[in-house]
Amino acid sequence: MFLRSLVVIFLLFSPIVACADPIRNAVVKIHSSRRPPDFLRPWTKGPLRQTTGSGVVIDGKRILTNAHVVQYTSRLLVQGYQSTERIPARIVGFAPEMDLALLEVEDESFFDNRPPLPLAEGIPKLKETVNVYGYPIGGDQLSITEGIISRIEFTRYFDLTPGLRIQIDAALNPGNSGGPALAEGKIVGLVFSGIPSAENIGYLIPTEEIRLFLKDLEDGTYNGKHKMLDEMQTVRNPALRNRLQLPSETGGVMIRKIFTEEDNYPLKAWDVVTKIGDVPLDQEGNVQVEDNLRLSFQYLIPRYQKDGLLPLTIMRDGQEMDIQLPLVINPEWLVKPLKGTYPQHFIFGPIVFSSGSQDLLRTAGPRGEALLASRRNPLIRRRYDLADSDRKELVVMGARMFPHPIHEGYDPQVFAVVEKVNDQPVKSLLHLVELIRSSEGEFIIFTLAGNYETLIFPRQEMFDITESILEDEGIRYQYSKTLAPAWETKTGAGQNE
Repeated sequence: MFLRSLVVIFLLFSPIVACADPIRNAVVKIHSSRRPPDFLRPWTKGPLRQTTGSGVVIDGKRILTNAHVVQYTSRLLVQGYQSTERIPARIVGFAPEMDLALLEVEDESFFDNRPPLPLAEGIPKLKETVNVYGYPIGGDQLSITEGIISRIEFTRYFDLTPGLRIQIDAALNPGNSGGPALAEGKIVGLVFSGIPSAENIGYLIPTEEIRLFLKDLEDGTYNGKHKMLDEMQTVRNPALRNRLQLPSETGGVMIRKIFTEEDNYPLKAWDVVTKIGDVPLDQEGNVQVEDNLRLSFQYLIPRYQKDGLLPLTIMRDGQEMDIQLPLVINPEWLVKPLKGTYPQHFIFGPIVFSSGSQDLLRTAGPRGEALLASRRNPLIRRRYDLADSDRKELVVMGARMFPHPIHEGYDPQVFAVVEKVNDQPVKSLLHLVELIRSSEGEFIIFTLAGNYETLIFPRQEMFDITESILEDEGIRYQYSKTLAPAWETKTGAGQNE
């Protein structure tokens, strides 16, 4: 009896038992000091925010988490399970469009008692039970919730980047982001979002997407996912199928609008993609992936693309042909994603100009987007148009103008897109600066796209009042550094010398 008691005491206080749960030990809490962009005041960063999230130790003494947990961080700390110590960390991999990030810590001894968790192979099964680990708000201790996989779908993440997504019915809260979901001791996905208005609905980034991210990072740089961005529709309608001359047994998707008008682009409008590689599509554009699971054929792109080319079989005017479709990784959008950078700005008189971005629209939210749409703002109408030589980006006015009598009588032009300066089309923020700097005449005219007013100001007075407005508002820099060459040139005639 005495000997048995000694064994129990030894086991309770043994360091081996302290590390007996490898799952809990592998889940970490991430502390981030963040300064996100301030789209209302683009000349400065947003206020410092202290936020927390979750992460998980994986192979190679690395920590996997969400990009949004660590984005815009100035100081990053990692805290282990049942530890009070916070270890400095740094970002070594960053994919905001897939909401994934990879961290390393300065002190590798942090991993001595924290073995990595393995990534599960393949796609999990519907109704499979998973346990979600993380550090949500409401307490300091590790939280574990249980749920089942209720849906698996191929969808879009951010900036039209496609990917596989898992829906679960576990309760997820802020702070759970970046934590792992496990089945049978293996990671099946990483928490990245929930639906606040819905009860017990959350989403995971599955291990298939995580593996693609890690493979891309093997050379030290994340490039991005290959994408097919042509606009497509299903071919279920009988009249449409007759028009396309499709045999009854043939499935596929019809190309409604091609991604680019370049002459050597192999797809044309009305083409029907019938196979990816040797895999046929059904009439919804899906392929059989596993038993009881059909996904969009684009799910197979990573498997079939080689050197950025995708083998497809298409039907054109009733004739079958094979093509090699060039894919894109980082398209030059007219409304660009910031990808962890800050918006550029330029202040002229009482007006703040900056570059429109996907991040600005996401910050505006559904109501803000609806307001912009009601005013026919190109930020909405041209959100996923490509940039070209005539228009490299959309330039927007700020949410307000600084107080000054010079704009009396004008309504607020909230995030209005500047179409022209003195009848000259604006190609970019840099170009707008050049147009203002070289402007001449008594007035300067800003033509705004959509249902907005045209703004006319006395040109020289706009130059004259800029410095005093900057002083009154306590703004140190009139423009971002990248715009300095365009503004400080001596060739312009826009100012009194």
